[in-house]
Amino acid sequence: MIMKKFTYLIASLMLSATVSAQSSAALFNRAVQKYYDQDFKGAVEDYTKVIERNPRDAKAYLSRGIAKYYLQDFEAAIADQDKAIEIKPDYADAYFNKGDCYYNLQRYNDAIAMYTKTLEIKPKDAMGLVSRGLTKQYIENYQGAVEDFNLCVKYHPRLAWGYIYRGVAKYYLGQHKEAIVDYSKAIRIQPLSDAYFNRANSEIALNDQAAGMKDYNKAIGINPKHYKALHNRGLLKTVQNDNKGAVEDFTRAVVINPHYGDAYYNRGVAKLNLGQKDGACTDFKKARELGQIKSKAAIEKNCGGE
Repeated sequence: MIMKKFTYLIASLMLSATVSAQSSAALFNRAVQKYYDQDFKGAVEDYTKVIERNPRDAKAYLSRGIAKYYLQDFEAAIADQDKAIEIKPDYADAYFNKGDCYYNLQRYNDAIAMYTKTLEIKPKDAMGLVSRGLTKQYIENYQGAVEDFNLCVKYHPRLAWGYIYRGVAKYYLGQHKEAIVDYSKAIRIQPLSDAYFNRANSEIALNDQAAGMKDYNKAIGINPKHYKALHNRGLLKTVQNDNKGAVEDFTRAVVINPHYGDAYYNRGVAKLNLGQKDGACTDFKKARELGQIKSKAAIEKNCGGE
């Protein structure tokens, strides 16, 4: 009888563990679905329930941290990634996620340190290399960015974005011909609008207006909502004295991005060239509201200092 009871107890415990495991898996899957539905608060709640059932579930901490990241609760997200790392010290994704949190907290050197830790574990990780390179670029360490993008294209030669990002870093270093080579490589791999847009910027820097216009047109043809390409094409049209065409491009840009101060300011310049002073002043004032630096002087000069 004792043996039968013991056997029954073991069977009951095994069944309970199986049910618990199935229940945790169902909760985890529900959390994942909520995450993909952008119900990040709901995802956090379900990941928390998973953690309550298994406090050593590193993936649950990592996933809850990602959901908190999208809720912009970056400090709490870091705490979850730290817990995941405590459980699994070689968890490269957790270091990467910490890097993204630090970046959003404007702690750029800490972000770089976390991306570096990611790459110590996974030296060829494309996202780690790209994110570290972009962070270096943001703090104006353009040569360091080029070095990271060099590694990216070495390990991932078919990744078009690696060449685009390296081209942008070279653009800021004034290496426009080299940047154009990178954008052209990217286009051969994948004809992305940003590749044409950035190649146009380097072509304009080299005073090749015809090539620049062609590439802005191509970028806009691929992505009609590329407001930066519309803006820069508008600038080029202004230089070429096509102020009417420039106004049209700047207008399209602000329709897509109503907070684009530079587009309002430059539309004001084009309108002023067309003799449309009232319209120009309206645009300069809107640009000032949006914090555009040059607009204040333009208002003082052309609009009675209003």
